[in-house]
Amino acid sequence: MPHRFMGLIADIGGTNARFALCSDEGEILSPLTLLCRDFPSLELAVKAYLEKIEYRGPAIKRAAFAVACPVLGDRISMTNSDWSFSVSEVKSVLDLDSLDVVNDFVAQALAVPLLKESEKLKIGQGEATKGFPIVVVGPGTGLGVSILVPQPDGQWIAVASEGGHATMPAPYPEEERVIAALRQEYGHVSAERVVSGMGLTNLYKTLLVLHGREGLSLEPQDISRRALEGDDLCREAVQMMFGLLGTLAGNLALTAGALGGVYIAGGIIPRDGLLEMFMESSFRVRFEAKGRFASYLSRIPTYVMISDYPAFLGLSGLVRKNVNK
Repeated sequence: MPHRFMGLIADIGGTNARFALCSDEGEILSPLTLLCRDFPSLELAVKAYLEKIEYRGPAIKRAAFAVACPVLGDRISMTNSDWSFSVSEVKSVLDLDSLDVVNDFVAQALAVPLLKESEKLKIGQGEATKGFPIVVVGPGTGLGVSILVPQPDGQWIAVASEGGHATMPAPYPEEERVIAALRQEYGHVSAERVVSGMGLTNLYKTLLVLHGREGLSLEPQDISRRALEGDDLCREAVQMMFGLLGTLAGNLALTAGALGGVYIAGGIIPRDGLLEMFMESSFRVRFEAKGRFASYLSRIPTYVMISDYPAFLGLSGLVRKNVNK
């Protein structure tokens, strides 16, 4: 029996807009990634997606979008792209009966309970304790954070967070030198300034200056590639980012009491090659390096989410919930 397409889902970041359809069984169908910069608006990107997949099914009446920015009302202004839109206007233009718009890491968090064992990779020791929160954090174009809170009925509530914009601590002298230099440029150095795509660029540029070296102006993907090829300064930047992520993840675990686990999402670490480098990095050591609470953190498992489109799982659940209303 053919699937009855019932929903449109989209994971919209600062660089990419990832679209898909979800069936009444919750299956993810026809995923496609478009570059945000190629379209002046979300509505035009949606229409381009449906044209590219040559959709000829029933009218799509339900949708759920995840956006890489705060969701505080009807007006959505993307943090790391030029897109800005009204939820009610998009709903009207696309002729939808329902449209949920959530923070992108709310969607990532809602996916965690639905992940298969093959869709997550454990880093280090620790076992999840039932009935406790889970933290999801991940570097992509920016840095997202969400907290998954268990409910008495077995369901979960995903709490949106702007933890990526909290002040980034620097536990070690070499990191303090980098952050002090960035502070001269930005004033406030958030976690996102050093643990993200833009953060990787910031680390590399600052290390060039501190080492008194000249270098090319590199995009994050170029730094990652050159790190894998053996470039010493690019490797230093990548490894510093991984260490800082470990410090941040440990702070978040303590803050949320995340005995249910910490999950690393985002588009950087699962990338081919960097995943192996991440597994061999100081991330887990730094995660546990909290003095008297090292033993507490040693109990908490950390995972990398390695499914292709984890946010789609959470968004599909939102669409199906609206169908059953």
